[in-house]
Amino acid sequence: MIVDHDFDDYRQRRVLVMGLGSFGGGIGAVKFLVSRGALVTVTDLRPIEKLTDSLAELKETPPDRLVLGGHDQNDFRSADLIVVSPAVKRDCPFLNEAISAGVPITSEMNLFWKWNRAKVVAVTGSNGKSTTTAMTYSIIEKFLQRQPGRRAWLGGNIGTSLLPVVDQIQQNDIVVLELSSFQLADLNRLQLSPHVAVVTNFAPNHLDWHVDLDDYRRAKQTILRWQTPQDTAILNADDIDVTNWPVHSRRLEFGLDHSGRQGVFFENRQAVVRINGCDERWPVMDWLKLPGRHNIANALAAIAASISVGADVESVKQGIENYQPLPHRLQFIAEVAGRRFYNDSLATTPESAEVALLAFDAPIVLLAGGYDKHVDLSHMAAAIARQAKAVSLMGQTAVSLREMINSNESHTCDISLPQTSFVAAFDWAVEHSAPGDVVLLSPGCASYDWFRNFADRGAQFAELVRQYAAGQS
Repeated sequence: MIVDHDFDDYRQRRVLVMGLGSFGGGIGAVKFLVSRGALVTVTDLRPIEKLTDSLAELKETPPDRLVLGGHDQNDFRSADLIVVSPAVKRDCPFLNEAISAGVPITSEMNLFWKWNRAKVVAVTGSNGKSTTTAMTYSIIEKFLQRQPGRRAWLGGNIGTSLLPVVDQIQQNDIVVLELSSFQLADLNRLQLSPHVAVVTNFAPNHLDWHVDLDDYRRAKQTILRWQTPQDTAILNADDIDVTNWPVHSRRLEFGLDHSGRQGVFFENRQAVVRINGCDERWPVMDWLKLPGRHNIANALAAIAASISVGADVESVKQGIENYQPLPHRLQFIAEVAGRRFYNDSLATTPESAEVALLAFDAPIVLLAGGYDKHVDLSHMAAAIARQAKAVSLMGQTAVSLREMINSNESHTCDISLPQTSFVAAFDWAVEHSAPGDVVLLSPGCASYDWFRNFADRGAQFAELVRQYAAGQS
């Protein structure tokens, strides 16, 4: 059994940070622990040349030791505390060494929760959670700007660790977090749930990490499990699975197609805000600039979360109007030779790719595929067969995707052979596009087989577009 720590003083404690990572969690943990006087060792399977950028961020707060390119089991047995990356499976043999030696194990998010004093609004789901989180933050930020002495903070799985600045967060501030199933599985050990919990949807994902679909669902349900009647749960009324999850707090819903008793719903291009028996209609489509019905759903969820902490209609309007799309999420890169290029590299699930295909009226040439997380891609393949003009297939899932698309006998899209590199995949997509088309990177799969992460994949796509534009000029 994994046991978290119960001490508050980190001075001279030997703390092992397992997995430095690239998105802030490990980096944030090191910064926090070094500032608290801990003796920090960072251990990571990757060699130093793969961690250059992350290590550069620790220049002002360097760890005491680096163990890179592999782990030493003695470090796990002799530590006073281990801070483990969410991506590491909890049955890892090195963690078992620590458990057998009685070493407590925690995570960056658990550390943050231990020290944070502010109210937490948290978002999880299989798809749409990053956009919903960022949009919720945008609204709450506008709301708190009109209240002197209060501010909003954005962090979690969205890529920003708030742990190094946790002492700056005041009790009357509001923290907006994106939480992954990995982070929630750890928080469950502490019996913690946020004050306001948003569940965007649920679909199979990360089955290479979780034991099975039920294990994945149980992890996600942590966001609701430990709430009290004073808290708020916001659920997707259009998702049959999610609507049946147990709720122990005030329940609100949001939906494009289904209306609930209380919440925020979509009707005639308006957001119907139904709270305590009163209906208000807000012109959400006049405010929202993002393409796709899925982004309307994200906006409805963000509105419900924001009004749960007191946001008014003017704050909602300003927050949605001023919201800047996240990098790698249906991000417009450029129009070159009449072709519009969109980077949707954050689409790491098949459902994300499916909704991206529905976001455009123009013909779509798609770049799809990647690392195999052992989830069902058949619905994504059917969507490609229906919606795409052509598809350039990449990574471990390329062969199976090609077979599934071809099994849809009515499809008319051109299908590439499995590509040998990202450059080849991009070049094929451009060659099979025409003026007026959308060239869309929406892989529907994780990036780990060809890239460091989804951000690296998106950045490489943007650079290839730049090179293509330079060649055209």
